[in-house]
Amino acid sequence: MQKARHNEIIAVLGDRDSASVSELSKLLGVSEVTVRSDLNVLAQTGLVRRTRGGVARPLGLSEQPLEENSKQQTAVKRRIGEAAAAMVQDGQTIFLDVGSTTTEIARHLSPTLRGVTVVTNGLNIALELERLPGLHIVVTGGSLRRLQHSLVSPYALDLLSRIRADLLFLGCNGVHARHGVTNANFDEAEVKTRMAEYAEQVVVVADHSKLGVVARAHLLPLSGVNTLITGRQATEAQLHTLSSDLTDIRLV
Repeated sequence: MQKARHNEIIAVLGDRDSASVSELSKLLGVSEVTVRSDLNVLAQTGLVRRTRGGVARPLGLSEQPLEENSKQQTAVKRRIGEAAAAMVQDGQTIFLDVGSTTTEIARHLSPTLRGVTVVTNGLNIALELERLPGLHIVVTGGSLRRLQHSLVSPYALDLLSRIRADLLFLGCNGVHARHGVTNANFDEAEVKTRMAEYAEQVVVVADHSKLGVVARAHLLPLSGVNTLITGRQATEAQLHTLSSDLTDIRLV
């Protein structure tokens, strides 16, 4: 019963920014004391943010500079990067999206890889990959977004439409059972969506704090995701809501 209530609370916040304890009590058919207890548990996991008299979506859905994002969940992002990098094989073409977690993928790609083409819209990622002689690095071009050191339209979409990738490593701000994979910025969302369209497999890399979260720009439904790599701190409640649409969830 507790898991079901947690899932319902998360679903409510997927549709709105906040809810009061009294509202949730009526919706769930339980006492306000029980609701407060549930909210405290969910707040400890980072799924929700406690407010006076209720609950709200967690902070961080507004965009932050890449350097600030890199200071959050650093250990789990490093493990995700290592696990994702291990998926890359010789001869593949991969899309490597922008973001702090995808930067960790770039840092963990093996120096023994040969014949791999990496297409990225992240200037910092391209610089990270300069050290690997076996990689052919393609930067999308386009207009610079200084906040994330990313390249967006115009021109970025035109290049992507000419490439077919084996793998896309996709960063995001939210992974939600109902609303799918979402992002905080519309311009980057356009590039991310185009990458997903032209990739054979989509691998979403997102630490546990992003599970159950909904950001403003929709990227793709969970049915369009082949693999999710997330932190082992993810709770059963978080994973349960995603498992019906995601068959390959890897905890690191």
